[in-house]
Amino acid sequence: MASNQDPDQKTLEKAQSVEWQQDLINRLAFAAINEQRRARRWSIFFKFVLFAYLVGLLFLYTPSMRIEPGAAARHTALVEVDGVIASDKEASADNIVEGLRSAFENKNSAAVILRINSPGGSPVQAGYVNDEIRRLRTKYPDKQLYAVISDICASGGYYIAAAADSIYADKASIVGSIGVRMDGFGFVEAIEKLGIERRLLTAGENKGFLDPFQPVKEADVAHVTKLLEDIHQQFIDVVQSGRGDKLKDDPLLFSGFVWTGEQAVDLGLVDALGSAGYVAREVIGAETIVDYTPQEDLFERFSKRLGTALANGVSALFDGGGALR
Repeated sequence: MASNQDPDQKTLEKAQSVEWQQDLINRLAFAAINEQRRARRWSIFFKFVLFAYLVGLLFLYTPSMRIEPGAAARHTALVEVDGVIASDKEASADNIVEGLRSAFENKNSAAVILRINSPGGSPVQAGYVNDEIRRLRTKYPDKQLYAVISDICASGGYYIAAAADSIYADKASIVGSIGVRMDGFGFVEAIEKLGIERRLLTAGENKGFLDPFQPVKEADVAHVTKLLEDIHQQFIDVVQSGRGDKLKDDPLLFSGFVWTGEQAVDLGLVDALGSAGYVAREVIGAETIVDYTPQEDLFERFSKRLGTALANGVSALFDGGGALR
């Protein structure tokens, strides 16, 4: 049965149907694009809020500028020795000495507390500080220096403390380790089992001594042992010079052992038990403590933290392949 519909009408209806489908596809596409834009705007907004929140926390928890030493009346000066003593650490000789000089030079400081929390480190750096303390004590004979031990004062830390007029510690502090060490590893049998050939070229017959990939030579061990003994004796001389008759005659004193603060008092390594606050209040008689420890200024600390925050923020914007999320 033939259709009575006009061919032109059919064509028109077909065209309208295609147009409607195209319009629907366009609407869906634009809706998806708008949704992506909206999601991107919200993402940017929340990231901005997070960034502002982090900056706010930074300012909130960044310590305020410490009191200028000259602005205080009579007070106790404090210099911190915190962490490993090394040239590239906060507890470097340069930083410690800078703080000590400022503390001694200020006419308003009644005395100086050197608060130590260090497992040790470079004997050279510790020696620099010890020498400077002795020089400053000679230059300012009326200004006492008290070493106060917190958690630990071992090896190079005690090397520094020995230069003080008096040493205080907590009963549970770890004190001592008057000794010197050098350690390493040997891989001779390991490379033999793996079939590795060691090729070492030197100018100087002993330039490669104690090479971990070659058998130990008795001459090398003897040389290093003598070196360690010399440095150990220097350490002993510094401690004996600083502590004098206070030291107990105990053969284990310079063996490298550590003791508690209470035991260290009995051995003469420590004069008495007490904190920095106790020494300032009860011994020095100037309860107000002013920190002379050199610190990065506020802008420098803010720049470093801000740089880290920005790097993390930028990293979060990209996926693992480097494409924008």
